[in-house]
Amino acid sequence: MRLLLFACIFLLGFTSCAQGRKEKQAATSTKPTAQQPSVSRDSLSVATFAGGCFWCTEEAAEKLKGVYDVVSGYTGGSTKNPTYEQVSTGLTGHAEAVQIYYDPKVISYHTLLEAFFAAHDPTTLNRQGPDEGTQYRSAIFYRTPEEKAQIDAYIKQLNSTRAFQAPIVTQVVAFKAFYPAEEEHQDFYRNNPNNPYMRAVSTPKVEKFKKKMDGKLKDGE
Repeated sequence: MRLLLFACIFLLGFTSCAQGRKEKQAATSTKPTAQQPSVSRDSLSVATFAGGCFWCTEEAAEKLKGVYDVVSGYTGGSTKNPTYEQVSTGLTGHAEAVQIYYDPKVISYHTLLEAFFAAHDPTTLNRQGPDEGTQYRSAIFYRTPEEKAQIDAYIKQLNSTRAFQAPIVTQVVAFKAFYPAEEEHQDFYRNNPNNPYMRAVSTPKVEKFKKKMDGKLKDGE
């Protein structure tokens, strides 16, 4: 849970993550940028990753060249159509995750894997910084045997080269279902730049991600 961070934020006179929500209009199609025209999702490939709080994970993925849309949501559990409050209890089995719609002619699945591991710490079990619980676990949800093979090979490479200070604990499981999060959680990072959680946790992670993925980001990012 985000309780530890929120306690610190409260002591500093800030509001909590939940109090800082701001609703936005739902995106019903892919999100065009200055560099990329709007396209149909039917022409794109899809990948699903869980790397802690989806507010930060979504923003990092949005910056990648070849990514046309990123949707925050829930996956990996048994509860159908869960709410944010239900997932936050850790009892649904779901993880906060992002579904990425990308053009494989522009960005490969392997590059998405590189970005995923650059965006979070895959060595902490059921935890990302102040966020603790199974809903914040590190997980990759593959759709094909080829994707699983790439995932397993890349994790083996990262472990063998000691890319991280501890072994990777990322779950690798078959994709089953993805439930989009509520409207206010979509594009939360961009819509709430002054939220205390954004400033204290998400922004430093995103800036670190940008340095690691330099050369693979959209123009202007």
